[in-house]
Amino acid sequence: MSIIKEELKATVDPTPFKNREEVKVEIRDCNRFAAVSQYACFIFAALGVISDVVDVTLGLESMSWFLLAIVAGLNAIIGHTHVVVAKHLLGIEAKSKQES
Repeated sequence: MSIIKEELKATVDPTPFKNREEVKVEIRDCNRFAAVSQYACFIFAALGVISDVVDVTLGLESMSWFLLAIVAGLNAIIGHTHVVVAKHLLGIEAKSKQES
């Protein structure tokens, strides 16, 4: 089986989490992905501004840096949203256990 098929199979695994530790690991991974994407967004935007102000091509045109910043920012939003929803659901679960 190719590496791509194995990765896709692991990504689209429909089975639920077995315990809370798996959920915590997933939250940590998504948070790390979101943080890296967020920092990449800031770096790309800074490179775009510097490239435009200095009027020098820093590997890419300034508009390309801004487009990369937008894509990285959208990726960061996806990761942060996943973390927020997972933490919210864990909080609802903890509150319902506390009330019963």
